[in-house]
Amino acid sequence: MTAKYPSVRRRRVQASSLTLSLLLAIGATPVAAEEISAATTEEGIAVAAPAATASADTAAQVDNDVSRGDIIIVTARRRQETAQEVPIAISVIRGDSIEATGNFNVVKLQQLAPTLQVYTSNPRNTAVNIRGIGVPFGLTSDGFEQGVGIYVDDVYNARVAAATFDFLDVDQVEVLRGPQGSLYGKNTTAGAINITTNQPTFDFEGRAEVTVGNLNFRQAKAAVSGPLSETVAARIAVSATSRRGTIFNVTSDRYINEQDNFGLRGQLLFRPNDDLDITLSADYSKQDPECCGTVFVRTGLTQRPLNRQYDSLAAAQNYQVVSRNRFDRLTDIDASLNAGNKIGGTSLRVKWDVGPGTLTSITAWRFWDWKPENDRDFTGLSVVARSQNPSQQDQYSQEFRYNYSSDTIDFVVGAFGFKQRVDTQGTESQGINASRWNINPTNALSNDPSVLNGLSAINTQFLKSTSAALFGQVSWKVTDALTIQPGARINYDKKSGFYRRRVFDGAGNRVINQPASAVRTAQLAIYQEQTSAPSVSDWNFSYDLNINYKLAPDVLAYLSYAKSFKTVGINQNGLPTDAAGNPILSAGVIKPESVNHYEVGIKTQFWDRKGTFNLTAFRTDIKNYQATVTNGQLGVLRGYLANAGKVRSQGVEADFKVRASDRFTAYANAAYTDAKYVRFVDAPCPPELSGGTTVGAGQTPSAPGTPGGLSPANCDISGQRLPGVSKWSLSFGAEANAPVMLLAQDGQIYLGLDGNYRSGFSSNPSESIYTNVKGYALTNLRVGFRGDGVDVFGWVRNVFDVNYFDQLQVAPGNVGLIAGQPGDPRTWGGTVKLSF
Repeated sequence: MTAKYPSVRRRRVQASSLTLSLLLAIGATPVAAEEISAATTEEGIAVAAPAATASADTAAQVDNDVSRGDIIIVTARRRQETAQEVPIAISVIRGDSIEATGNFNVVKLQQLAPTLQVYTSNPRNTAVNIRGIGVPFGLTSDGFEQGVGIYVDDVYNARVAAATFDFLDVDQVEVLRGPQGSLYGKNTTAGAINITTNQPTFDFEGRAEVTVGNLNFRQAKAAVSGPLSETVAARIAVSATSRRGTIFNVTSDRYINEQDNFGLRGQLLFRPNDDLDITLSADYSKQDPECCGTVFVRTGLTQRPLNRQYDSLAAAQNYQVVSRNRFDRLTDIDASLNAGNKIGGTSLRVKWDVGPGTLTSITAWRFWDWKPENDRDFTGLSVVARSQNPSQQDQYSQEFRYNYSSDTIDFVVGAFGFKQRVDTQGTESQGINASRWNINPTNALSNDPSVLNGLSAINTQFLKSTSAALFGQVSWKVTDALTIQPGARINYDKKSGFYRRRVFDGAGNRVINQPASAVRTAQLAIYQEQTSAPSVSDWNFSYDLNINYKLAPDVLAYLSYAKSFKTVGINQNGLPTDAAGNPILSAGVIKPESVNHYEVGIKTQFWDRKGTFNLTAFRTDIKNYQATVTNGQLGVLRGYLANAGKVRSQGVEADFKVRASDRFTAYANAAYTDAKYVRFVDAPCPPELSGGTTVGAGQTPSAPGTPGGLSPANCDISGQRLPGVSKWSLSFGAEANAPVMLLAQDGQIYLGLDGNYRSGFSSNPSESIYTNVKGYALTNLRVGFRGDGVDVFGWVRNVFDVNYFDQLQVAPGNVGLIAGQPGDPRTWGGTVKLSF
């Protein structure tokens, strides 16, 4: 039977503590409408619970809304209401939309959510930002918090890298924009990404999906759910993805940057009565690709002497890069590559209706094992022969929440505890070409490979982190139109770390200052020993206030303010040194960020609720912004955290969707984001101002890109844009369908289009003329047939084969080499989905 209404499904859900829940499919496929009973957790994630939370009157109202057009369901106060009544900026993408557009992990999700930025050079060095803020751009340190909280079924993932798994049996993903601390276990200053998986059901159901494509792309997914008894239901899901790499390495004679992923998730639901749900979950994901290599992009002049810059150094060793055409997708890097990632854990969630409210408990343990190998010199020469920093993380969390709902008052109160330990063992070694590359050619030692060959830095480090919080929020419905919603949070954090670097020469001898010699001096210019043990604890109090007013039945205006924070951090990867080479101990602790956030918005529906248009304006001011500072010296210190004076992100977001009929839907989401350093006077300098002799008293730095010039000790980058942020971003899509009979089965043929555009952005913490990534637009198409329990479609992604970069990287040593990771070329394939 041909569909008439938007996609909605029956859910059994409990009332919970967040005053919002969204079940919206952006560009979702119209299917036969069913009855609805939906609600959410505090984070806006739908979960299984008694359907009795919806009244008959409310259900009738929802049915009426469905008949009038597209709806979004919320159940903030134990009754169903449309999401247009929720005073928050949020994007919600249903699982079927994610699959249809090929965005099967967090990294790809930014193609559907314009204000989300995800940049990665490998799983560990992944930055997830909302509105330009969240995680410092650049090499990642375990010693700071992420400003964007990533939650999977209510469980917080402490590191962005631990959330780079493939989406597995996902129901929906929600991107909440702006501070969310008064309703979350872990504080989030920039926003949150909520990932909800499909829950066990007491009706038997299953699904299977197979996809094949070019680049030897293979993906298979399956999920089965059903009852084990009258009170116990189970669900199990599995996925596997593989794809040939997009870059060919002529040194190893194979493609690199491949995909090789496996995931498994199991859940047991115990429901002894309609008031109690107990869900035990476990998951495991493994990624084992040969990744992540780069291609040569360009060179740029720095202030090093000309004979110590890339072209001269390469010519002196008769080295030529395999291709200077970046989109030949060729490289010749010679070191081993690996991005092995194992992620998993277990959780126990208890939801119990107690009197007029609901008590929720979430107990979780998660682990993350990271085993990387990199080519850190980005060349086919053995300068850095070995670079690897494997680490292991264990985290434990416990959260309690109590939610109460009435006609005039809703509230949630909660408590959260978190404990984490990360252990890292690092090794970096110089290679046979290191002496010629790193030692001044005027020094005779530059011609002796043994001086630096085998020189190794062995790092041992750990981090212990503890966090505890009390939080709560109240929604007071003053009148039928006016609601006032204050919230507060008190937070305690303690961090302690240890870092030790020991240095050995190629013969295994310890490299220390004594006995002094020319050889030792050359070696110490590359690696120096260091030990540090930073420790800090801190209390923070934050609060927020939201006032919203219904101007008309389908028009809601809101105004919100949040005083938030990002807690203290420590430098976990070593400290900068003074002129004598001693670590600057005061740099071990990073001040907390102080955040003031302002937002105003309006949500509207029109054309008998077939059209939706929402508009948001925001401004976020951050004092003591935690920024990544990079060090140009090869191997001395990869990067560390420091406080910038002030950062501001402000902009406007617009979301539009129309369901003209059951045959056509379309959406367009746009964002303008102006994110910049308001004050950062002692920032690291860009490559064109680095590498020369540091200016002394009374001296003036040389013009940018002056070989052999004078370099400033640091740079004032106040007024420059934050890295990784596009000023303009847009996502769009549309789908049209027509009824058809195929193989004696009624169904639809459909044509779908989606795409996204991002304007240019800076790919370096301090903006450089060499690392600005040009803007690009990507377009995807799909065409297929869907019927009862079957969906078959072909797809093309990046239809016009646009050449673009995901990220550019500055090679260490101030030699002027810029490397990069090209985005995916045009890909195509087909998918078959079956459900029963």
